[in-house]
This record gives sequence, structure tokens and C-alpha cells, in this order.
Amino acid sequence: LPIGQKGKPEEIDPRRLPSFTNEFFRLNDAGNGVVFTARAGGVTTSGSSYPRSELREMNGTQKAAWDSADGTHTLDVCEAITKTPTAKPEVVSAQIHDTEDDVLQIRLEGTTLSVQYDDGEGEAVLDPAYQLGTPFRVTIVVTADGIAVSYNGEHKTDIKKSGSGWYWKVGAYVQSNPSKGEAPDAVGEVVVYSLDMSAKEAVPDVP
Repeated sequence: LPIGQKGKPEEIDPRRLPSFTNEFFRLNDAGNGVVFTARAGGVTTSGSSYPRSELREMNGTQKAAWDSADGTHTLDVCEAITKTPTAKPEVVSAQIHDTEDDVLQIRLEGTTLSVQYDDGEGEAVLDPAYQLGTPFRVTIVVTADGIAVSYNGEHKTDIKKSGSGWYWKVGAYVQSNPSKGEAPDAVGEVVVYSLDMSAKEAVPDVP
């Protein structure tokens, strides 16, 4: 969450999530989505200058971490980006992360919704004219062959990447702060309507 001590944002134990709510993690008025909100002036992790309200993949009470070559890992999420900061209108709504940095991001920059990797050097546009509040579905499938990304049921790109220590993150990761000229109370907001993660073990070759 974008609150807590400098360099150490508050984290909510998975066992508390079923009943936990605050202004940064709450049900929407319709009761059919979870609203993730982060202020540009919020608390950040020590490894980032940007605030977030995100879910992190877990294995029970342990932090998940898997190898991209180990079976098939799938994230299927339906969400809508509803608010962006003004000075730098950028929000990340889903990620693959590793022990050091992001591997892949679903990212809105202005009106361009894209999947980015290699620190933004690699990009595939999902929607060049995204309108805030529009629900969309992203499916990301990771296998030993790489990463396949689909948008609203349409296959968009294949990314040749591999690695270990990977895990999913979903929510609102604001890509701005007051040093960018942003008002501290400017917000990024993402509504998540459905979220499914699955992992299938690799089938061994039969001699």
C-alpha cells in the first residue's frame, strides 16, 4: 500500500485480505470490482520512486517465485484503469516481476495501453486510444518458449524472455511523483473485476 514508513510501505498479510479494506483497497460501489488506488505522493518501496497499491503473488504465506521454464504459468485478469495522474499520466496495472526488477508491464501512458519489457525498449501496443474506465481483459501465458500476451481475446505478441524468481503483481502502480511536477494527492486507480492465476507442471517426455 502507498502508506507506512519511508522506504517500507505497509503490507497486508494474505490471511487479512478477505476482510481488509481502506481507501487504497476497497470494493467499488457496484460491488463487482476491487479498486486499487495510489497517490503520487505516497510511500514507495526502497527500490522504487513510485507508489503502488498492488497484490503480489503468494504461495500460501510464502512469497511466490517460479522459473519461466517450469511448466505453464498463466495470468488472466479483467480490469479497467480509471484514473491517472495529470503531469505524467502513467499507470501500470499488471506485472511480471523478478528478484530485481520488472520483467513485463501492462502499462498505460496517456491513451496508449501497451505491454512493455526490457525497461520500455520492447513494446507491443494493445490499444492506441484507450479510454479511462473501459474494462479490458489481458491473458499472459509463460512457458519455456517465452511469454504470449492476448488482449480481449486477441493474440497480440510473443516475447522471447526467460528467467527465474518470477511472480505476478496486479493493481495500481503509479508512474509519477511530485518530482515530476505531480500534485502529491494526484492518483492512479485501477478496478480489478476478475483475476485468475494458474500453474501447470511440465509434462515429462515419455521414452
